[in-house]
Amino acid sequence: MSSLPRDSQSLKAPLVAGPPGTAGGQSRIPVNAHLAILLVVLFLALATAIECQSITHLPSLVYGAVLWGWWGIVASGTWKLREGSSRLSTFSPLTLSLHLVVACVLGIVHLLLLWALGFTAVGWAPGETPQMAWSAFFSWNRFGLELLLYGFVLGIIGVVQYEVRAQRSALEAAELREQLSAAHLRVLQMQLEPHFLFNTLNAITTLVELGRQEQAAEMLRHLNAILKSTLQRSIPEKVPLAQELGIVESYLAIEQVRFADRLRIELQVARDALEGLVPCFLLQPIVENAIRHGIARCEEEGLIQASAMREGEYLSVRVRNTGPISRGIRPDGTGIGLNNTRERLTHFYRDNFRMKAQPLALGGFEVAITIPYERNG
Repeated sequence: MSSLPRDSQSLKAPLVAGPPGTAGGQSRIPVNAHLAILLVVLFLALATAIECQSITHLPSLVYGAVLWGWWGIVASGTWKLREGSSRLSTFSPLTLSLHLVVACVLGIVHLLLLWALGFTAVGWAPGETPQMAWSAFFSWNRFGLELLLYGFVLGIIGVVQYEVRAQRSALEAAELREQLSAAHLRVLQMQLEPHFLFNTLNAITTLVELGRQEQAAEMLRHLNAILKSTLQRSIPEKVPLAQELGIVESYLAIEQVRFADRLRIELQVARDALEGLVPCFLLQPIVENAIRHGIARCEEEGLIQASAMREGEYLSVRVRNTGPISRGIRPDGTGIGLNNTRERLTHFYRDNFRMKAQPLALGGFEVAITIPYERNG
């Protein structure tokens, strides 16, 4: 994708394309922790049975199941407890002491359980007595291994839950930013439409007072067309440029009734540009500014020129007017209406757009907008 050159009047630096998607473009895959623990336990139990003798040898299989099934139960219980209590996730002297006591108790119970298997049909190893098995299980080395296993389980669960909470917080923050951004855009949209509606109704009232009922009725028909288009959208969205131009043409038809021969309009739109998507109600406020701050101050005929064309992977839209610049618009294009347009473009494209507003050397004003080309459908 090509980039645009810098200039002092532009809102953003060279366009930077970014992949669409949610926060950071990353997707989340939900994982059932207890199912994952069960699969690990099954793998370790089978591996232990094979190491002892074979998975078809019942004593070896039972020993592996008890050896690792115990820690699977401990892991699942720890996961559940840490989810419900944030205190267990802290590292204070009290919690460390509590974990040490729990690790000792669990280790002793686990070793007793393994030793007690000898009294069942599984039995001890050939030639091994209960006293010999007791000495093997209840040694400092074996007991220390139990403590290490508890610490390993606790650490792994802590790391995984920390990552899960971090991803969940990031997702919630992204959703909140999206909701706030959408709410802000709705506020901007509501600022535009009532302003336009007020101006149009005021013009219709003036025509009625002057006895120009036919022209007032024509303005009402165009206003009806605009309202039908805007009220169909429950939330702000992008629309094809052809649809956006329909709103602009209806608005210009209203203004032509007001200004009669003082307003001349030139539209130059490339065919492939008509299918490009633009933010809804993007052009009408710009055209309204051009008329209010330019044409309305012209003593003779004023000209509104609007053009749109596709330039590679971008869509370029320009609106210019003749006439002197009024005091209500700043030469650098940072008035309230244009700032509103910039904020809406930022919502949709972030840094991937350019808006340039500046006076023309021969008089008049021009607003040029370049956005990524998105084909409708």
